[in-house]
Formats: sequence, C-alpha cells, structure tokens
Amino acid sequence: MPIPGTPSRAQLVDHLVRTRIAGDVATPRENNLSHYRKLANGDRHYWFGLELGDRWSDEQDVLAVMAERVGVNDDPEYRYGQDTIDPELTVDALERLARRLRKAADGRQRVLFATGHPGGLLDVHRATAAALRAAGCEIVVIPDGLQTDEGYVMQFADVAVLEHGATLWHTHSGEPMRAILTGLERAGRALPDLVVADHGWAGYAAQHGLDSVGYADCNDPALFLAESEGTLQVAVPLDDHVISPRYYDPMTAYLLSAAELD
Repeated sequence: MPIPGTPSRAQLVDHLVRTRIAGDVATPRENNLSHYRKLANGDRHYWFGLELGDRWSDEQDVLAVMAERVGVNDDPEYRYGQDTIDPELTVDALERLARRLRKAADGRQRVLFATGHPGGLLDVHRATAAALRAAGCEIVVIPDGLQTDEGYVMQFADVAVLEHGATLWHTHSGEPMRAILTGLERAGRALPDLVVADHGWAGYAAQHGLDSVGYADCNDPALFLAESEGTLQVAVPLDDHVISPRYYDPMTAYLLSAAELD
C-alpha cells in the first residue's frame, strides 16, 4: 500500500474499504446525526458557504439524501455505532468528476483548486492540478494579500489553503473562497471556469454560480444537498482525513486515468 500504478475499479473499491476511505469509516453515527441536525437547525457552520434557506429544515430529509448519495445507514432509529460510506458510490462520483475534468482539459479552462482539509486532500488536489496544467489548462493563481477572520489565504503547490500561525488550517468556512473571488474581481481578472475543492471552498464557489466540484465526508452533508439540488456539479463521498495521505494515491490515479489525464 499504496497500490502501484492505476487500479481497476474492483481494486480501488477494495483499497477504499481496506484503508477506510470508504466502507466502515472512522466517523461515528452519532457525529453524523449531530451534524445533520445542526445543518437542519440553521447552523451556518455546517452550510459550507451555501445558502440552504429553509429547504433542509428536517434532519430526516438530510439523512435520506446522505443515504442515497453517500451510503450511510438510512434507518433514523440507528443512532450510535459505526456508519458507512458506500465505496461504489465513491467510485461513481469519481467517474462523474473525471468527466468534468476531461471537459476542462478539452476546453483548456481556467481551474482553481482549494482545500479546507490540507492534512488529507492537499496532494489529491495538487496532482490533479498538475495533470490539468499538462493538458493545457490554466491553473488560477490567487491574488496576494488575501485574508479572513481565521487567517491568511495562501497557495501552495497550486492549491489555495488557509494559513494560521504558520500552519495550514482546517476550515469549513466559505470565507476564504469569497476572499479569492472578490480579489480576482477587484483585480479585473476572470473568475475560474471550474473550482475543484472541498468544504466551504467548494460550497461558496457553487453558490456564487461557478462550476464547482468537491470532496466531502459523511458528516458533512451540505455539498451532497447542493449536488442534489444541482448547485454543485459533483460531490465525492469519502473519509477526508485517514491515517496517511498516501492512501489517497490510488484514488487519484484512478481519477486521472478515467479523465484521460494520466
């Protein structure tokens, strides 16, 4: 581990389960339900930069979408213990994401990458950015001097991140993406044709009307709700911070191969 080369679909499914990127994941059921409830109760921390209004005020509706698109247990009476991500749904979403990446490559589009989970997903985004650049895409360089109340918005290895106290910061907020888009507009620069991100970075971009795709965990329902409404183009279900970031390498290889970017 990781699997050398590009795995087949069956090999990737097995790998996702063995590494707990999908299958029986580390996130407990009670944490999932707590987050679904907080989103339904209007806690914007869980809205990920989206404007959900009162459309998802019933946590059972949120659970139904998460069961359909992520593969969590659909029984509302199941409240404690292990929860799941269906690895087949993960791979299905990767294949949808691959089609959007191929469209970006064919059109030599401007693409912005960002992550609120640098400890897990930074290199997934970096490798995808490198592949799209090699295919002729412009990888958007963010303006200098951007910041939010949480910290500074920086870019490392082509991926926008939040930096706080000389540390790359985990954030659900959409404010860093707001800072980037506002900065681009202020500088008279074109907005991205595509945003590849996660957390509030993906949600805010989608809410702003940009083509946006993203990765999300089973305790982060907002992006899946946005996908179900058509605001976000693709949400890939996975555990977004497993024991080693190298565990994502076979997934990235599969994604880039499916997009004909390898």
